[in-house]
Amino acid sequence: MTRHIAIVQVHPNPARHHLLHAMADAYAEAATAAGHEVRRIEVTKLEFPLLRTQEDFETGTLPTSLEQSREDMRWAEHWVFLFPLWHTTMPALLKGFLEHIFRPGFAMEYKKRGFLKRLLAGRSARIIVTMGMPVLPYRWYFGAYGVRGFERSMLGLAGIKPIRESFYGLSFADEKKRARWLDEMHDYGTRGG
Repeated sequence: MTRHIAIVQVHPNPARHHLLHAMADAYAEAATAAGHEVRRIEVTKLEFPLLRTQEDFETGTLPTSLEQSREDMRWAEHWVFLFPLWHTTMPALLKGFLEHIFRPGFAMEYKKRGFLKRLLAGRSARIIVTMGMPVLPYRWYFGAYGVRGFERSMLGLAGIKPIRESFYGLSFADEKKRARWLDEMHDYGTRGG
């Protein structure tokens, strides 16, 4: 079964020498080769202001620089987010991007009474995170709260499921381990998951 996939790559440093860029490339190449349709969003290359008020969030206009990204995400059945862990959570660049994209009417419909309506049901997501610390302490000591918050309060509330996560600790990673991770990206891309 072929899928529409949006790859949202968010390494704040646009230099192409980071492992995260290679992981996004490996996923995209394998997905395309398997017959999936892929659209890529390089958040670092987009210019947009931060939202500063509730009024901006609720009634402001989406910056024109983000219109294509929103359409690509609306089109996609499966979203792949790739980002480095910064201070145990996502970089501010990703948070600022998602606050714009997830405005009312895209991810959720807010009601005066009752619970919100989830507008992204039927979609799935994979979160791929690189970090400078070993994965085990992040998962068990810190509870992976930064990524869990993203899963529950943004993606989950909007109706996205399943949400899968993959963590990669760079601190002790040699070239052999990095090559194995790129193979994993190929596997994920081929399956479209």
